[in-house]
Amino acid sequence: MKFSTRARYGLQIMLELAYHYSRNPIYLKDIAARQDISLKYLEQLIIPLRVAGLVKNIRGTGGGYTLTRPPAEINALEIVSTLEGPLNIVSCIEDESACQKTDQCPLREVWEGLKDTLENVLQKETLQDLYQKQLQYDKKDPRPIKRKSKK
Repeated sequence: MKFSTRARYGLQIMLELAYHYSRNPIYLKDIAARQDISLKYLEQLIIPLRVAGLVKNIRGTGGGYTLTRPPAEINALEIVSTLEGPLNIVSCIEDESACQKTDQCPLREVWEGLKDTLENVLQKETLQDLYQKQLQYDKKDPRPIKRKSKK
């Protein structure tokens, strides 16, 4: 099983926004450049994050994107679920009619346990936790943004 780039890049976007939460909003183009991700792709990913109420866009001078809640109140499961949908390890976990052996399958407990474990890990990790881990890696002021002045 592998998470798509939607989940991975979505988490990267949100981590950048967590860094800038108590600072200025950040432009997607700056996130794209810093994370080396296509701006067009980030523009697609930001839409469901905005619709889910995780981010908001501030227009005008000094505008950009920002989180709608403090980083400590947003967990990785919320982000991944917004971008990927529910974590369905196998179809019979969410829809018992998908399999005729649902009530007699020894693997069902394995799939349910795997799903629960994955959800628990993602739910436990907040953006604040991830940001603190990033600071440990950076040891210095991580990725300050320098906006070009308009003349």
